[in-house]
Amino acid sequence: MGVINTTPDSFCDGGSLYRGLQLDIDSAMARARALVDEGADIVDIGGESTRPGAEPVAPDEECDRVLPLVAKICADLDVIVSVDTSCAQLMVEAAALGAGLINDVRALGREGAMAAAAETSLPICLMHMRGDPSDMQKSPHYHDVVAEVTGFLEDRLLACEAAGIPRTRLIVDPGFGFGKTLEHNLQLLQGLPQLAQLGLPLMVGFSRKSMIDKLIGRPVDQRLPASLGLAVLAVERGAGIIRTHDVAATTDAVAMAVALAGVDAQ
Repeated sequence: MGVINTTPDSFCDGGSLYRGLQLDIDSAMARARALVDEGADIVDIGGESTRPGAEPVAPDEECDRVLPLVAKICADLDVIVSVDTSCAQLMVEAAALGAGLINDVRALGREGAMAAAAETSLPICLMHMRGDPSDMQKSPHYHDVVAEVTGFLEDRLLACEAAGIPRTRLIVDPGFGFGKTLEHNLQLLQGLPQLAQLGLPLMVGFSRKSMIDKLIGRPVDQRLPASLGLAVLAVERGAGIIRTHDVAATTDAVAMAVALAGVDAQ
């Protein structure tokens, strides 16, 4: 899953597709084409930054940032378009334009999101987050982070089923970096096999995240090697979808891990 942020303030590439105060649709499409050429199966478009400390975006503004690009990619490129949103309005309108996946960091917890997602009939990724981006990194605490994240996702799966969304439409994401300390993130990575026992596709996102800086002291533009290492470790532990800013390199690294997994030991 390749990432396109249509935001002016995302932690990694916020504002890179803007010309002044406006999203440059041609630059965004060039980015989408590059991701597809590099091997992306899914292009994930987000119009609201979820970096630590970020504030919510009004629904109309989020739609204005995302929908024109969704329409253009769906019309011009052969790729699944994912919409990274918690906004019910955007879910419905993006689905009408041809989006193929909803990726919600709030696990359909916002008002109207559950009903909207059910209405679209699209697959949905449910992510765990403790708190909200504005406060999620203020001393997060768990007794057992793997068990608590697994329990939260199990509860959201049951809520989806009660709302008429079958498990066959669902993906889960433990939410690395969302309301977790470095120790919590490492414990979650070690515990991915437990999450994989939920029996659903497992998505992870480590790409260029601050946990890398905390471990080895690298700025955002020097975090690719560590991001690749984390991606391979996640695949070995059951992850099936890797969300990344660096599709070509990640595709190659994951291909090696998958090839090794398919070799019988002699």
